[in-house]
Amino acid sequence: MAAQAEQALGKKLVLQNKAGGVGVIGANFVLQQPSDGYTLLMGAENPALYKVMGLADFDYNAFYPVNIISRGNVLLVANKDKSWNSFKDLLTDVQANPGKIKMYTAGIGTVPFTSSAMIASLTKFPVNPVPFDGDGPGITAMLGGHVDFGFIAAGAVQEHIKAGRLKVLGVLDSKPYMDIPPMTEALPDLKKYVPWGSFFGVFAKKDIPDEAKQKLAAAFKTAVDTPEYRAMMESRGNVMLNISGDEAKQFIDRWQSVTAWVYQDAGVAKKNPAELGIPKP
Repeated sequence: MAAQAEQALGKKLVLQNKAGGVGVIGANFVLQQPSDGYTLLMGAENPALYKVMGLADFDYNAFYPVNIISRGNVLLVANKDKSWNSFKDLLTDVQANPGKIKMYTAGIGTVPFTSSAMIASLTKFPVNPVPFDGDGPGITAMLGGHVDFGFIAAGAVQEHIKAGRLKVLGVLDSKPYMDIPPMTEALPDLKKYVPWGSFFGVFAKKDIPDEAKQKLAAAFKTAVDTPEYRAMMESRGNVMLNISGDEAKQFIDRWQSVTAWVYQDAGVAKKNPAELGIPKP
C-alpha cells in the first residue's frame, strides 16, 4: 500500500519500525515531530485505548485519521475433533461444564480477551483461559488439542479452516462472513458490540495544515483502492473501509466506546471511561 501511496503523492515513503509499549513508542515519536504532514503513523487500534489502560496520556484524538484502511473479521474457531458445530453448541457446553473448557487467550487487550469479555458481559461464559504469546502459539496449541477453542482474526486461521485442520463456529458480527454464521444468532444482545475487530490505518498529527490533510487523504484513498491491494487484504479476512476525516473519527470513537466499556465491565480498565469522556455504546 505504501508503494501505491508513493505514486499518488509523488514522494518516497521511508518506513521505520518503532516497536515497543504496544505501539506507544511509535505513536509518541510521531507526536514529537513537526506538524508538517511529513511524519505519519501506520498503526492499528491500540492507541484508542492508551488512556483507558493507563499506557499513555494521549489516544487517537491527538491524530488526524488520514485513512482507516480496514477492519479484521474475528472468527470463533475450535479444534477439529470437538463436537460443536456452532457458537450455540459451544455456549451450551461451556455453561453446562463451568471451568472445564479451555480457551486460547493472549492477555488483556487482545482479540481473544475482548471477544470473550463481550460474551461474559451478556451471559455466563465460565471458560478456562489459557494464555499464549500470540496467535501463532495459540493456533498450534489448538491444532494439537491442548486448548479447545479461541477467537482469532480471520487472516491467521483461514488456511487452517480451508484445509480442515480447524473448525469454524461463527463470526463476531451480526451478518455472515462468507458462509460463516454470525454469533448474534445464538446471542442477539451481541449486536450492540458488533461489528468489531482490529483495524488498521494511517494517521498524522491533528494540527498539520488542512492542505496537507487533504493531499494525504486523497493519496492514501487512491492507494487503498488499488484493486491488487484490496484483493490481497480481502483474501486475508479484512473488511475494506477506506475512510478518512470525520467518517474515520466516528468509526474510531465507536470502536473506542465499545471496547473501553467492555473492559470497564470486565474490571480491567485502569481508568473509568466516563472520566475520560468516553460515552457508553
